[in-house]
Amino acid sequence: MDIKQLEYFVHVAELSSFTRASVVLNVAQPALSRQVRLLEVELRQNLLIRNGRGVTTTEAGKLLLEHGRGLLHQFAITKEELARLRGATGSNIALGMPPSLSRILIVPLIRQFRAALPGTVLSVCEGLSTAMQESLLNGRLDAALLYELPGNAMASGVEITQVCEEDLFLIELRGSSNATAPVVLEELAQTPLVIPSRPNAMRMKVETRLTDVGLVPTIALEIDSVSSLLDLVADGAGSAVLPINALLNSTHADRLVARPISPPGLRMRLVLAVSSHRPSTRSHQSILDVILQTTRAVLHGRETA
Repeated sequence: MDIKQLEYFVHVAELSSFTRASVVLNVAQPALSRQVRLLEVELRQNLLIRNGRGVTTTEAGKLLLEHGRGLLHQFAITKEELARLRGATGSNIALGMPPSLSRILIVPLIRQFRAALPGTVLSVCEGLSTAMQESLLNGRLDAALLYELPGNAMASGVEITQVCEEDLFLIELRGSSNATAPVVLEELAQTPLVIPSRPNAMRMKVETRLTDVGLVPTIALEIDSVSSLLDLVADGAGSAVLPINALLNSTHADRLVARPISPPGLRMRLVLAVSSHRPSTRSHQSILDVILQTTRAVLHGRETA
């Protein structure tokens, strides 16, 4: 059995699609299909059922997928250990994070990677949590800092480690209200909001908290970009509910103000997420540790500053 054929099969089975797997693997779809078919011929078993919506695994395919993940994991660890023997260091990692965090995290992360993992190449992609979760599953990202994944995230192939919790604030135009007073939920419900569309985590947090007390938010505009959202708030289109970091990093910081939401307030969990299907090697774990520790240190510094 060829290890490359096994890797191709596992990707196709996990993504339920030759098309998606070909994108992740950067392999032409006909070549990918041919290699998986050769594996089926060698094993004398049909592994996949092809249909118009993609593929599903047969019983034999499920069994091979279960064992194949373990074999690929062991192969990745073996390659890493052999590379260490010849003195090779470093690896590449694609990390996703929300725009509200990228400006304060990128420089400290790069600095820490250079000090602790000098051979590692870090690439950062900004995006909303729901989009980055999909990128984790299709292999475009190795890890991502996400706000509050849905409860079924573990079942959908994502493993998470909590980084911290962040308070959400009402961000509004300076001078538009009593900036020193906390926002009560009744006032929040009546405030026209510029807010991301569902199922954005912060949008769902606001709606859930208000509906718990019999209120509904007033939605002025739906914008799936934090920078554009703050541009609109600065232009008087409405207010926003965001972590304080979004305001501190905004070019409109001098024109906007953050009002706390009255207790118990609104808090978002920030988590470090990885695909549960990705091999966890020693170097990969070291990379995740650096991301986790640096993020906590930066955010804690902001809280205590």
